[in-house]
Amino acid sequence: MKPGNQTPVTEFILEGLPNTRELPSLFFLLFLLLYLLTLLGNTLTLLTVVRDSRLHALPMYCFLGHLSFLDACLSSVTVPKILAGLVGPGGRAISFGGCVAQLYAFHFLCSTECFLYTVMAYDRFLAICQPLRYSVVMSRKTCLWLAAGTWLTGSIHAAIQAFLTFRLPYCGPNQVEYFACDIPAVLKLACADTAANQVIILINIGAVGTSCFLLVCVSYACIAYAILKIRTAQGRQRAFSTCSAHLTLVLLYYGPPVFIYLHPSSSQASDGVVAVFYTAVTPLLNPFIYTLRNKEMKKALRKVVGGQTLSLHA
Repeated sequence: MKPGNQTPVTEFILEGLPNTRELPSLFFLLFLLLYLLTLLGNTLTLLTVVRDSRLHALPMYCFLGHLSFLDACLSSVTVPKILAGLVGPGGRAISFGGCVAQLYAFHFLCSTECFLYTVMAYDRFLAICQPLRYSVVMSRKTCLWLAAGTWLTGSIHAAIQAFLTFRLPYCGPNQVEYFACDIPAVLKLACADTAANQVIILINIGAVGTSCFLLVCVSYACIAYAILKIRTAQGRQRAFSTCSAHLTLVLLYYGPPVFIYLHPSSSQASDGVVAVFYTAVTPLLNPFIYTLRNKEMKKALRKVVGGQTLSLHA
């Protein structure tokens, strides 16, 4: 579409999720429940790590605290707007600036989480494959620098994506065929050729996602080899239990984005369903997977919940 003399777009209308308008009240309650449980689960996980001095001194749980905060924020970027759209047509409107902010925040949090999963895999690699050097290499200072690095690289990556997307003119139509302002759906509305953007997005997101996923795979290949060398079955089971939760989350996290961004022939409807999984469902599953599969987390969580209960009765 050529820009011509058309009026620039000042707001967008989000189409929302497919097949939800027939039963808006039911889907509103469903997403509200998912959102509240996500906030509750991730907040409890974060509080458990912060309040237990033994846990927040360990790199694995320090990274888990960052992951819980990211998941709560990621869900808050998209789900409230889904809920607003289910309330009525007016809730689907979003200003141009709001769309920019949502796209940036979405990619900032997603890419930061992508980098964080890679760092967490490296942490497990050191703990299992090089246990004698672990406390030296993964010191408190190194842990903080790695965590800060994930946030910094995530913000830079998101800034590049947002700039490339919104440097193009938008002069109508303004109907975003998606439940949120995301790059593929927004680019379809640009009044200019988007071929260069599509190539850059494919290279940028593909390179980041692929490199992180390969690093995770290499780390876990080394971990698997090291576990197989452990002589006792109890030792193998203990080593595997420390990694199984993280590996489960990695598989849940990387699948949907690969389908959306690296599968151009997919429809917006199927993309929307898949995206909801890793923006609403995966953040809900993360605290439960880590808590239910980790004895130390369950023990610390009982202390936190028990302490809160005693303070209420005091």
